[in-house]
Amino acid sequence: MVKRLTPWILVVPASLLVLLLLILPVGATLLATFADAKGWAAPYLAFFNSGFRRTVLWRTVEVSLITTVISVVLGFIAAYVVAQMPGRLKSIMIIAAVFPLLTGVVVRSFAWLILLGKNGIINSALLALGVIAEPISMLYTEGAVIAAMVYLFVPLMILTLSGVLEGIPKDVLEAASSLGAAPFAVFRQVILPLAMPGLIVGAVLVFTGSFTSYATPQLLGGERQMMMGTLLYQRAMVTFDWTGASTVAAIMVVVTIAIVLVMTRLARRLNPLAA
Repeated sequence: MVKRLTPWILVVPASLLVLLLLILPVGATLLATFADAKGWAAPYLAFFNSGFRRTVLWRTVEVSLITTVISVVLGFIAAYVVAQMPGRLKSIMIIAAVFPLLTGVVVRSFAWLILLGKNGIINSALLALGVIAEPISMLYTEGAVIAAMVYLFVPLMILTLSGVLEGIPKDVLEAASSLGAAPFAVFRQVILPLAMPGLIVGAVLVFTGSFTSYATPQLLGGERQMMMGTLLYQRAMVTFDWTGASTVAAIMVVVTIAIVLVMTRLARRLNPLAA
């Protein structure tokens, strides 16, 4: 009897922490949006009736999806190259990929300020080469936010995919090639389906991280390229509109879950091995 209950007893502390620190706060945030004196749907109607807030929501989804797609492509290529390397070199390359994660998000975002500023490294190099006649305004644009987001999340994608790709047996690839499959066919019919679980996990991590990001959009996007994270901070800490902040948080939770479910379903449809 004790042996049967042991797994459940061991799970209880972690479950209580998740309940107290995650589920209850999120639940309280969601319930706060339905307690408005004007009606339970009033905060959501006010959000979606505002063209500015709809633009912020769409911009956040757009930036997050673009970041996810670029990170998946770059991360897959890098992870595949790393997976083919010998042991010691592979370890060095993984350390090199992880190294940016050892610094804070704010520090890495400030590095992009130095790169993209009008007196930054990129503009100085282009001016020195005679490519441009005057500095280009690259900061506080959607492209700057996407570039910084990709830089932040590609290492995470590499870590997620490298183990999955390394676990694909080389005998399977050799067998496919020996049966007459072209390199692209081997990739599409063998490598991609076997790597799909890692792709799903990595894409979900990148999307959720991008969608909820605050520091990078604030530093590189500013007020001109406001995203949901910065809007949430503004509502809560600047205007002290806690109902509005809770509404933004609730919409972020719902949109994140919906996009993740759609991505997972689409990935399973593209993966013939998941049937």
